[in-house]
Amino acid sequence: GMKVSIPSALYSYTERRREADASGTTVGELLLDLERQYPGIRFRIVDEQDSIRPHMKVFVNGQPATLNTGIIPADEVAILMALSGG
Repeated sequence: GMKVSIPSALYSYTERRREADASGTTVGELLLDLERQYPGIRFRIVDEQDSIRPHMKVFVNGQPATLNTGIIPADEVAILMALSGG
């Protein structure tokens, strides 16, 4: 698996862990694996249309990613909550 950084807003799902360990060949698969471990977390990140929610961002090695972005175990994945700006 690979390390996934979790935003503080979702710590309630991960037993307050800042990092989770998950596997997949795409960001979408990775989120499904996270969901198996932490039920409910995926719906906070992905909406009913299978799109990453507007206020959530997923980065792979510092680059913005989509659910279809391919990943390998060496990659660093970060889930961030985008602050709605003012």
